[in-house]
Amino acid sequence: MKSESFGSGDQGAPPGGIAATIGKAGAPAPDPLASSFSTTYAGVLAFIAVVHEGSFAKAAERLGIGRSAVSRSVQKLETQLDTRLFLRTTRSTSLTGEGELFYANCKPGVERIVQSVEEMRELRCGSPRGQLRLHATVDFGRQVVAPLLRGFHASYPDITLDLILDDSPVDFIADRIDVSFRNGRMDDGQVVVRQLIPMQMLVCAAPAYARAHGLPQTIAELERHRCVNLRLPSGRLYEWEFKENGLPRKLLPKAAHSFNDAGLVLQAVLDGEGVAQMAGYQVCEHLRAGRLVACLPQHAPDDRGHFICYLSRHHLPPRIRVFIDYMTPRIRALDLHCLSSFAAQLPRGLAATL
Repeated sequence: MKSESFGSGDQGAPPGGIAATIGKAGAPAPDPLASSFSTTYAGVLAFIAVVHEGSFAKAAERLGIGRSAVSRSVQKLETQLDTRLFLRTTRSTSLTGEGELFYANCKPGVERIVQSVEEMRELRCGSPRGQLRLHATVDFGRQVVAPLLRGFHASYPDITLDLILDDSPVDFIADRIDVSFRNGRMDDGQVVVRQLIPMQMLVCAAPAYARAHGLPQTIAELERHRCVNLRLPSGRLYEWEFKENGLPRKLLPKAAHSFNDAGLVLQAVLDGEGVAQMAGYQVCEHLRAGRLVACLPQHAPDDRGHFICYLSRHHLPPRIRVFIDYMTPRIRALDLHCLSSFAAQLPRGLAATL
């Protein structure tokens, strides 16, 4: 049976193919990387794992092999490349400059290979399966995302869910996050961003507070009111956002209370402790039920947005794709766009008491 050749058509081509280099005398010189690809690939995987995990021991645990095997694979790779990739001491492991460059070049390719293998495995096994690591801000995750997960799991029982609630920014790679729900204005060019719903910021108070203290009619009048502020993960207090004469304006009012949790800010306002600017998804239900009243609609800032984010449009594993397709229409159907629904109207009977 005649053998077939894949390449230039030269039956005498060396194993390196187009990867081979040509010496000065015209004879092909073997490419050490191409001729030992299996060793190189194992070394690259070990190298990527060490970078992700921050140590050889954790990389070994992640890969399910011994620490010495990880060390040997990396050492063989360094020998092949004739380059030192890590600076290692008894206490720490860090990349050399060459290691940083090699990591930047290798990471996208390894991720694509891993994604492709996982996708083929899932297709072969039938319905989407595997673990999804999800991230959301604390209050949005608790109030909007979490209630929908039960229905998703019922539709896709072979997918396990790991939801992390954290108001701090997420690192998709270091934290191994598949899908993140983010609030605000997105300027991260490294991720795919799809807006779910607008993010309106509304100034609200409880009816009891409004009866006792009135409601601010201008931005300047906020100085005379008890305000409840949100402390951001960075430690800074959230600056309230408005629009005045068509231009954006930020204000940090003097606070009667400050909390580092949006749910506690809402509860303080519901308890009549003061006035706060909160996201529409937090307050829509309370506005419709009359538990809150809103003010300063004429100074409402431009919508920001709630987004679903992931790393790549291409080669998405089926478990990620079905999750995005499931959550997107259901979150949009929650009717959390409420600025026009209340139009600064006070509950019946309240206006007469102000």
